[in-house]
Amino acid sequence: MIFTSARYIILLILLLATSRFVYSGSNFTDQQALLFIKDSITSDPLGVLSSWNNSIHFCHWKGVTCSPTRQRVTSLNLSSQHLAGTLSPHIGNLSFLRNITLSQNDFRGSIPNEIGRLFRLQSLSLLSNFFQGEFPANLSQCVNIRRININDNNLEGELPTKFASWPRLYEFDLGNNHFTGSIPPSIGNISSIHVLSLEQNRLTGSIPLEVSHHTKLKVLVLSENKLKGMFPTPLYNISSLYTIDVTTNELKGTFPKDLAFTLPGLTWFYTSDNSFSGPLPQSITNASNLVDLDVGENNIAGPVPMNFGSLHSLVWLNLASNSLGYNQPPDDLSFFESLVNCTNLKELALGGSGLKGKLPESVVNLSTTIEILDMSVNYIYGSIPREIGKLVNIMQIVLKENLLTGPIPDSVGELSQLGFLDLGENQISGVIPTSIGNSTRLVTIILESNMLEGIIPTELFNITTLSELYLASNVLRGVIPEQIVGVSAHCVSLSFSFNRFTGALPSSIGSLKQLAHLYVSNNKLTGDIPATLGNCVMLEDLDLAENHFEGKIPSIFRALKNLAFLDLSSNNMSGSIPSFFTEFRLIEFLNLSHNKLGGEVPKEGLFSNVSAFSVTGNLWLCGGIHSLQLPSCPPPPIITRNKKKTFTKRIVLILVLLPLAMLFACLAFWFYRRQKFKLTNIPVSVLRDDQYPRVSYQDLLLATNEFSPDNLLGEGSYGSVYKGVLQTTDQVVAVKVLKVEVRGAKKSFLAECETLRNIRHRNLIKIITACSSIDYKGNDFKALVFEFKTNESVDKWLHPSPSQGSERNLTLLQRVNISIDVALGVDYLHNHSHTKIIHRDIKPSNILLDEEFVAHVGDFGLARFSLSNASDINQTQTSSTGVQGTVGYVPPEYGMGGEISTEGDVYSYGIFLLEMFSGKRPTCSSIVTDNVNNLHDYVRKALPERVTDIADPRIILDQEDHGSTANQSQKRATLEVCLALIFEVGILCSLEMPRERMNITAAVKQLYTARDKLLDK
Repeated sequence: MIFTSARYIILLILLLATSRFVYSGSNFTDQQALLFIKDSITSDPLGVLSSWNNSIHFCHWKGVTCSPTRQRVTSLNLSSQHLAGTLSPHIGNLSFLRNITLSQNDFRGSIPNEIGRLFRLQSLSLLSNFFQGEFPANLSQCVNIRRININDNNLEGELPTKFASWPRLYEFDLGNNHFTGSIPPSIGNISSIHVLSLEQNRLTGSIPLEVSHHTKLKVLVLSENKLKGMFPTPLYNISSLYTIDVTTNELKGTFPKDLAFTLPGLTWFYTSDNSFSGPLPQSITNASNLVDLDVGENNIAGPVPMNFGSLHSLVWLNLASNSLGYNQPPDDLSFFESLVNCTNLKELALGGSGLKGKLPESVVNLSTTIEILDMSVNYIYGSIPREIGKLVNIMQIVLKENLLTGPIPDSVGELSQLGFLDLGENQISGVIPTSIGNSTRLVTIILESNMLEGIIPTELFNITTLSELYLASNVLRGVIPEQIVGVSAHCVSLSFSFNRFTGALPSSIGSLKQLAHLYVSNNKLTGDIPATLGNCVMLEDLDLAENHFEGKIPSIFRALKNLAFLDLSSNNMSGSIPSFFTEFRLIEFLNLSHNKLGGEVPKEGLFSNVSAFSVTGNLWLCGGIHSLQLPSCPPPPIITRNKKKTFTKRIVLILVLLPLAMLFACLAFWFYRRQKFKLTNIPVSVLRDDQYPRVSYQDLLLATNEFSPDNLLGEGSYGSVYKGVLQTTDQVVAVKVLKVEVRGAKKSFLAECETLRNIRHRNLIKIITACSSIDYKGNDFKALVFEFKTNESVDKWLHPSPSQGSERNLTLLQRVNISIDVALGVDYLHNHSHTKIIHRDIKPSNILLDEEFVAHVGDFGLARFSLSNASDINQTQTSSTGVQGTVGYVPPEYGMGGEISTEGDVYSYGIFLLEMFSGKRPTCSSIVTDNVNNLHDYVRKALPERVTDIADPRIILDQEDHGSTANQSQKRATLEVCLALIFEVGILCSLEMPRERMNITAAVKQLYTARDKLLDK
């Protein structure tokens, strides 16, 4: 009996050992697959994969989850980690994998078909990456999958057809890609699907009727495609549906009368920009959960349901651009009364719907949450209620193109949030109330084509946010006030045409440096055209026609190179046509007709195209192109005998001096071309990709408060940096304005553009856009726009000014993290960017800190591509033309004409590291002694015994101020070990011989080791 028991025990031990051996082999397969996945990731700025090594079991690696019994990988979750690279096909070897979540990263390449081997897979989430190619065909083999979300990528081709392979699929989201073709009918084979999203693709054909087989469907999003045909009526019978979005297609059909009863949970209903017809069903007011109802831009007929007030959750109601008022009773705005009960309503759009009737007084009783009210392009009459000021949160009022009468109420001035007011093309009378000046957030005021009278109240120009003011086609009188200068910071468009203004055009208008459109035609303005208009160099449209202007065309108009349209017709202008008009390259039409101009009409430039200008009605003009049929200009006057002698002397003098002048001119031109070739013969494509928004000089002028000294963040050799706020996005930015007059600045601009358009990394400064234009004086203007970093540069923390206070300090851990960040940025430039990039100016003032003290390497004005794979832009890669960089950080070989190299950046980084932890600048005179020549020697001679003596005292004090007295000695020992490791990296990076310096990748690893020591890992 004992023997038998022993046999069983031995067999059990052998079985367990064998089982363990089998699992270990399988575990090894999982570990190897994960390491292959790691190898295919080229950028890991947050260091999330640093734990993926043999020091710990792979089940404890970040983002990896294993089954507790078998220790096999069941989940891989690396979302929102800024990872870049490709997805390794070895992911197919993780045979127990149930969940893959790699969303919101920078993965590229195709989705490997090997995923199809994961028959246990339940969820695949790859949204917000850059995956390309076709949908992985083998995914049909993952029969247990419940969720497929590949939204916001670059996939193309046709949609998959084997939907029957996924009997448990819950969510299918391929929106925001480039899929073409039609929606396959086989999609109806999935009875379990709850979410179907295919928006923003290029799908064609109709919505297959089979989609209505999804009896559990909750969300259907097919917007922004090219779908046609009838919207399947059976879809309205899926009672679980609460979101329908088919906007911007070519669909048609009618809404069922019982819409709200067949879709009891309807919450978001978007069908705008299609061809739906028929009435809006009255039952819609029974959809008690409805938040957004958007049926605009269709052919929906009235009447409008009468009981919208029952929809207490309604936030957005868009019925615009339909046929609601056609074939309806004359007064069909009675539905408006019920809207007062929609207490959460923020946006009401009824424009262009043919509505008729008197503007309801109840409009002022709409919810105080209302932000946008649009009732434009209808047949609404009556006057604007005096109590309109009760809508305290309204931002936009659009009542244009109606039949409104009466005055503009004074209470408009109580709308403190109002930014857009459009009352144009009505029959509004009275004066412009001065109270409008109290609406200090107004950006656009449109009052044109009414019956307004009186003068322009100067209070309008107290609105410093005002960008557009349209007062044309009224009965306004008086002068255009000099106070117009009050809006100079923002004004882009002014329209005063077709009124009865008198007097001169104010010279102060020249201070509107961002003005792009000025219309004052058909008034009674007199005097000379103010020469100050030449300061408005951003002008694109200038219409001064049909006035009584006189005098010559100001010569300063030469600066208006952006003009596309200039109309000076029907005035009393005299003199000749200025020749500088021939230099205007952007102008589309120049109208100088019906004036008193004389002399020869030019034939060059725009004057060579008869459709580009008009000079009719000027009786003293001559010459010009043949199609003008003007008389020939008279020959020059005959020279008399006395004059002939003088003339002969002048000819002789000219014949003597002309060859000399030509010789000097040739030499000057040769020298100019030689210098220009050096600066500009560089084939660089500056930031022209669609991902970079366009900004103008005036946008940056506005953003920085006209480059105010109060906004100045810093100044360097090639430019000044200003803090600003882009008005279009409210984004805080840093604007680097190049000093174009400084030699080398333009080359720096091109180098920085070329470098920044080729890089993308967490620890490199992110460029928003670039601007190459002219300023208000007509000078070249070049600027770069970057993300603003709240905590400024490292230099300002290491060496704070007296005004910043001595208490400003970076802790030891912050300094270590910043050093690692900078090293990772340099490592990316050298080893992981598309083209190897050499920064050439690593120093504390070029390292910027965001609000979380994450470091970002900036200022790529000296950057160069590596010789091994660079284009012609950087073929001159030695420093023989002069040492560029910053004294103290420039490697010694550059001073001797050595080649520019990545080892040079490593040297600069080493000096940066030594400064970071010693607190000493490399140019500090206190470190120079008989035996010490520089910061490198200063630190090297102190290691390792006197490491705390050379460390920044603020580090030591900060460490001693934290923690109990009992562990001070242990903390001191840890501090010394950590600092010794870091200083050693700095020393090895800043060795004199380039080939002996530490590799930046090795530097990153040792800094991580130092941080682990500090954190007691």
